[in-house]
Order: sequence, then structure tokens, then C-alpha cells
Amino acid sequence: MNLKITLVTLFVAFNFSFLLAQEGVVRGTITDENGIYVPGASVMIEELKKGTVTNFDGEFTLLEIPEGTYELSVQYLGYQTILKEVKVEASKTVSMKLLLNTTETTLGTVQITGRGLSAQARALNLQKNKTNITNIVSTEQIGKFPDANIGDVAKRIPGITMQVDQGEARNIIVRGLAPQLNSVTLNGSRIPSAEGDNRNIQMDLIPSDMIQTIEVSKAVTPDMDADALGGAVNLITRSAPEGFRLSATAGSGINFITNKRILNGAFLIGDRTKDGKFGFMLSASINDNDFGSDNVEADWTDKFEYNAGDPDNLEKVGVNPFVEKFEIRKYLVQRVRRSFSANFDYRFNDNNSIYFKSMYNWRDDRENRFALTSEILDSEDIEEGDFEVTNGNLTRFPAEITRETKGGTPGGRIKNRRLEDQRMQNYTLGGNHIFGNLKLDWMGSYAKASEERPNERYVVYASEYQVNNHVSNSRKPLHTALGNPDLSGFELDELTEEYQYTEEEDINVFVNAELPSDFFGNGDGIIKFGVRGRFKNKYRDNNFFEYEPIASSGLNIESLANINTRNYNGNDFLAGKQYIPGAFASPKFLGNLDLHNSNLFKSEAIQDEYLSENFEVKENVYAAYAMTNQKLTDKLNILAGVRVEATKIESTGNEVIYNEEGDFDGSMEVTDKSDYVNILPSIHFKYDLNEKTVLRFAWTNTLSRPNYLDLVPYYAINNEDEEIVVGNTELNPTTSMNFDFMAEYYFNSVGLLSGGVFYKDINDFVYTYVVEDVVSGYKVFQPLNGDKASIYGAEISFQQQLNFLPGFAKNFSLYANYTYLHSTANGIRNEDGDERGELDLPGSSPNMFNASLSYADKKLSVRLSANFSDAYLDELGGNAFEDRYYDEQFFLDFNVNYAINKNLTLYGSLNNITNQPLRYYQGVSSRTMQMEYYERRLTLGIKYDLY
Repeated sequence: MNLKITLVTLFVAFNFSFLLAQEGVVRGTITDENGIYVPGASVMIEELKKGTVTNFDGEFTLLEIPEGTYELSVQYLGYQTILKEVKVEASKTVSMKLLLNTTETTLGTVQITGRGLSAQARALNLQKNKTNITNIVSTEQIGKFPDANIGDVAKRIPGITMQVDQGEARNIIVRGLAPQLNSVTLNGSRIPSAEGDNRNIQMDLIPSDMIQTIEVSKAVTPDMDADALGGAVNLITRSAPEGFRLSATAGSGINFITNKRILNGAFLIGDRTKDGKFGFMLSASINDNDFGSDNVEADWTDKFEYNAGDPDNLEKVGVNPFVEKFEIRKYLVQRVRRSFSANFDYRFNDNNSIYFKSMYNWRDDRENRFALTSEILDSEDIEEGDFEVTNGNLTRFPAEITRETKGGTPGGRIKNRRLEDQRMQNYTLGGNHIFGNLKLDWMGSYAKASEERPNERYVVYASEYQVNNHVSNSRKPLHTALGNPDLSGFELDELTEEYQYTEEEDINVFVNAELPSDFFGNGDGIIKFGVRGRFKNKYRDNNFFEYEPIASSGLNIESLANINTRNYNGNDFLAGKQYIPGAFASPKFLGNLDLHNSNLFKSEAIQDEYLSENFEVKENVYAAYAMTNQKLTDKLNILAGVRVEATKIESTGNEVIYNEEGDFDGSMEVTDKSDYVNILPSIHFKYDLNEKTVLRFAWTNTLSRPNYLDLVPYYAINNEDEEIVVGNTELNPTTSMNFDFMAEYYFNSVGLLSGGVFYKDINDFVYTYVVEDVVSGYKVFQPLNGDKASIYGAEISFQQQLNFLPGFAKNFSLYANYTYLHSTANGIRNEDGDERGELDLPGSSPNMFNASLSYADKKLSVRLSANFSDAYLDELGGNAFEDRYYDEQFFLDFNVNYAINKNLTLYGSLNNITNQPLRYYQGVSSRTMQMEYYERRLTLGIKYDLY
């Protein structure tokens, strides 16, 4: 006991010595003439070799400054150095407010075309002064108002590509690693996922005008969460300004696929009290988009059997690959995106401040889907003469044809459509404090994401007839009816209503402490350490009911010919006029069915449709780290440390039981636990070759935890699709050892040329193993850990105003970046249990390219932007034939802004000029699996800014 008391006493005495240190502190805030914070400025007292960099709020702190009078210098890329005298007294904090005035400090080579410091200057200064390898982009830097959501902005950053949903960028892929392998935070607080079975963050949920800066760390430091295999994306909202700020935006437009309107509006207002202590920033945004898509889907097979008289011994026929299931889908979508943010801070004194930041995102996604599906009959139902094979091509066969309408109940917010109500909210309370030479910051946050889909209805009418299988152009697969079947042949097959709810809650707490240190006698350095806890709970609660009309009810809905229908021809179908969706039950008819009236319908809960998908996962992560950032020489800086993360998981799922006939026979709840510890060292070197050139090297270790549903102990049989899906509670986290080298050259005229290489050595990556069950013949899907994977690649980036050109041409600017990737994955087994050899790691696009050419003068700015990502393996099948690939994408966008005066700007944009479809292919690029078209979008509007 005495030993414990002695150790505690020594510890307190050691730390208290820092609190009583006889040095002073210099703190300050740097803004431009509009009161906008200046991040990334280098602040230095040359005499002491003491320096730091302003944060996103333009703040800097210099600790352990001896008494005396010094000259403080502020350096900012593209601007003249500011020199200010500062007098330091022992045990006191000197507070300063510095102004970086563009009219006085701009270097002659910089062309100022807007108010205050350019967004590009802020981003590049931050990036230049970061120790780790980072891309920092202001949303305004990309080009004003070309992108509605933050995902479309992010796709223009080097090494990033996006997966789209209904034409909007949703899931982020960083350096070829799948969305669930990257972390996304809001102001440093983890964003939860509203997706039901994975960790993907819905980037299209967050409007671009609610975010000030995107920070992508491709080499994480020990004080950051380690679960960022590809990278860590931090979205930073606007803080309270130093002076009054008001901004408002209003616009409209048209979606050419539906010829329906787009509405958007946003505003922000912020100010600070006269004494400078209390500040606030309030903002809101709304985007109402009425659009849709035209979709074709195809499942291919190279196996064909028929009943030659013995259903237990089917006859096999060798055929070329053909489409066994074909769909034409017409989507009508209304997407209403709302976002609200309220940020406050209070400065008690020069050494203590607290802040509160919040954001609430709410998106209603209303959808009707009309799907025409033709699928080859089961082999035992096909007899000789029912099909035709010509030159190895199966050109005709009998199929089940269905016409399905997706909708919802009438009135309210649902409006006869499927309503997907997605919400994400985040509330953060934090503080920054100085106790002598000790800097302390802390944060606690609560975040929640949810997705609710109430009263989602489907009605299916089915028929059987012969179809022609058109295989001459595999990029444009097609089934057509043999003859001219009418609607009277389509009988009611299925009528369902379901409810889906998914929720994820995150509680985050952390404390960081920082002390000045000087291990190598170069006058500058820190020791930083801290702890963090993250407590996550995710669950999904679905149900599913089938309804059947009661014979005595008098309802006349058994035939598609007897009900109200909606018809679509192929004249304006974007995939081609040969695709004719045809007639479907109208959404109004489906919505008006009184399914819950027991005199009209009898209902049955189909538990095997949803029980296996219901789960709950509790995941607690406890982390601690220690690191140091030291100057080895005047030019060479080292950041080294270690992070330890302990993970505890408890998961609950349902094992669904079936009888010998394959019918549902009950269920059993199953719970399992797992835990593991990861020790993750890292080291970063930053070498300032000269004032313009920076070299960086990093060795880091990161991890990725498996998707939630993969960890759930469940077992489910889908008799309709002849599939068995099994969870795996024994999955290990994926880990990666990463090496990065980057060279950067910064132009005086606020530009950048950079290039680098990287390598990732990955262990225990997760993939879905597909095998055939020997008893049922069903396909079994189970997540497993592969052996090893690796990724190596290179990045090059260039952005520069072309001010060396003569005349008006000097107002042109070029922004371009290119990323190359090569990946290999080992330990993946095919459906026979044999290793498949080296494969690409799913999600790794080998080539990514962004470019934009812009023109800007004092009034007009115009930008043409291009985004390209190469095809890549998206999902592994049981063999190479079944592998699914995400096809290459090329997007072209145009936007223009015209400043009427210093406060009022007109803007316009034309998105998706190339009418780029979302396309998947199966096995080979010519074999289309899905193609979905969205058409172009035009928006026009006006923005008002008052500083």
C-alpha cells in the first residue's frame, strides 16, 4: 500500500512541476479581412526555434516560452511573411489576434479573383504543414455548386472513387479498399452507418454545402482511430466566425430523365459577441430532387438441363453462356435531403474554452419500381421440344414472367411509394485547456444513424410462356416474348407488406494530453498521449407478411387485366427502345388495398423471410496511445508512437429451422462473444527540402473490423433462390502494414505538384465463400478470412493557375490527379474448395483520374470537371464465371458562377453530361449483369454572402 502511495505521489509531483513551470504561453487566432479563419499557417519564434501550425479554426498555441520579448513570424503559402512583436511573462498567457490581409500580403504572382483568401490557399497550406500524408480539400475549391452531396465532392480527391446509388455518389473507396475498410468522421467523431448489414457510411446523406473541409488521411497517426485500412476521412463543419457572417442560397433545376424539378436552398448565420467569448454558427440545407433511372439486369449461366422423361436424372446440354434471369426495371424516385447544424463555442479565458457541435441529416427517399422479370423454368419442368439450341446458343426456352410493382400506403409521407427514411445525427461536446505547459483536450459525442422503411408493399402478377433469348450482343442482353401474350394471362402471384428498421448508436469519449519536449536539442517537439472509448450498438428489426384475398370478399384483383395499371413503352427508355417495360399494377391501386381488413385479406407472417436478417451487435473499443513529434534537424521531423485497441463484441442472431420439406419450422436465438487486442506502431518522417518542397515517409499499421451481419451467429435458407447464408462469429479483423512515400512541391502562386508510391500488406481480409451444399444442392454463402493480400500503387497530382500565359489566358487553372493500383489476394477458395490462385482484391480500381479546367476573373468563373475510374472486381462468386465486376465510369460536369457584386452570385451546373450508367458485368466485360441510366441534371440558382 505504501508503495502505491509513493508512486502516486511521485506521479503527481512530476506532473505538477509542469503546471508550475515559469515559462509563458502564446496563443492566437489568425483570420482574413472577412473574419474567416486561416488554417495551416506556420507560426514561428525563430529565436527559440519554437513553432506550430494553425488548426482548422485558425488557432495556434506555443507552450514553454521563456520570459522576454520576441518576434513572431507567420508564413502562409502564396503570401508575404507577417512579423509581430510579442512580450511574454512567466506563468501568463499572451492572447493575440492576427489579420492576414490579402491586399497587403499577397505575393505578386498570385491572382486574387474572389473575396479574401482562396479556398485553395487554405487547403494547400493545411496539407503542406501536416506531418502525415493527407489530402485536404475545401468544397468550394472543387468548384462552386457542382455537387449536391459530399460523396460527389470526395470522388475528385486523389486515390478516391465512389460507388453510386441512383446516380449519386454513396460509398467511398480509398486506394482500392472497399467502403467498409475506411473510416468517416464528422469533426473527429465517428459517423455511424444506417446500412443494415455493413459499416458503409452513406456519403450521399450529407449535403456538400454543410461541410467546410474534407480531410483525407492516407497514413494515420497514433492519435487517430486505427480502423482505416484505406484511409480516414474527416468531414469538418463550419465553426463560429470572428465576425458576423450570413449566407443564403436558392436554386432550382430539372432532371431530364423525368423532366421534373429540382429544388435546393441553404443558409448559414454566425457571429461572436463583442467580448469575443461566445460564438455561434447555425446552418440548414434542403434539396428536393424528383428523378429516376432506367435499369436492365441479367444473370448468366453456362449450364442447361432438361427433363428427358426422368426428373431424377436430367439431361445435360452443352450451351454457350446465356441469360437465365432477365429484368427490365423502371424507377421513379423523389429524394428530399434536409440537414441542420448548430455549433457553439465559449472562451472562458485565454486558457480554457468549450464547444458544442451538432448536425442532423434527414433524407426521405420515396420510390416506385416497376420490374418485368423473365426467368427460365426449373429444369425438371422443361421437356424436349420446349427449347431450341442453335450453334450452341440457347435461343428459346419456357420462362416464368412476373410483373412487379413496388409501392406503399397512400397519404402522409409515404404517398403510395416505398419510403426509405434515413437519419443521421451527431452531438459533440468538447473542450480545450492549458494548465501550465500541459495542453489538454477532451470530447464526448453521441451519434445515431437509422433507416426505417414502413409499409413497403409489393404486388406480383405472373404468367408462363416461351421467350426468345437474344445473345448476339451480350452487352445488351434481351428476352422477348414468343407471340403476343396479353394481360389476362397474368395472375396474382404474391402480395406482401414489410417493415424494416435498422439503427446504429455510437458513444465516443476521448482525452488527449500534450506536453512540450526537446529530445534532440532543436527547440521544438511534443509528447502526446491519450485514451479513447467507443461504444457501439447496432440492431435490425424487420418483419414480412403475405396477403391473400378472401374468396368471399368480392375483390376482383386476380388478373392484371382487371385492375388499374400503369404502362411504360420503350421509346424513352435510356438503355434502348428495345427494352419495353410494359404494364404494371399502378401504385395507387397497390396503396389503396386494405390489406389489414380481415374481411378482405388473410395474412401470414413469413418468418423465414426476415428472422435471419434480424440481429443485434454490441461492440466496445478501448484504445490508448502515446506518441512524440520531434525535430531531428531544422529540416527533418519525426512522429512516432504506438496505439493499442482492445475490441469486445457480443452478437445475437437467429438460427432459422426448416423441416424436411424445406418449410419454416421455428427459430432459435443464438448469442456469441469474441474479443481481440491489436498493437499498432507507426512512424512518420517529414523532410522540408526547402521552403517549397516537402518529402514524406510513413510506416503505419491499421485494421478493419468485419461487417456486423458477418459476425452474427445465424443460419438461413432461401428456398426461392436456393441459397443458404451462414454467419461466422470466428472472423478475425483484417490488418494491414502500410508504407507510403510522397514528394510535394508547392508553387508560390498557390499550386501543387505531388507524386508518391504506397504499399499495403494485408492479412485476414474477409471474402464470401460460395460452395454447393451436398444434400440440398443449394449454394452456401459464408464469410471467411482469406490469407494475404497486397496493394501497391502510385499517385500524382497537379493544381496550378496558368498565370504564365499571356493576356486573359492567365486566368485559366488546371486541376488533375491520377492514381494507379495493383492488388493481389491469396487464399480464396472456389465452390469446389480449391484455391483460385492470385486474384484482384475486390474494390481495387487499377486506374483513377480526375481533371478540371477552369477560368476565373473578377466576375466570372467557369469549370469543366472530369472523373474516371477503371473497372474492378466487386464481388467474388463461386468461380471466375460468377465473379461480378463494377465497370469503368467517366463523369463530365460543368458549372459556372457570375458575381453580380461582392455579395451576390449567380450559379449554374450541368451534371452527368456523359449520361454515364452504373454497369456491372459478370466474368468478362462484354457480359452485362446490370446497366442503369440516370440522364443529365441541370441546376440554376443565386447565392448571397454577407461578411
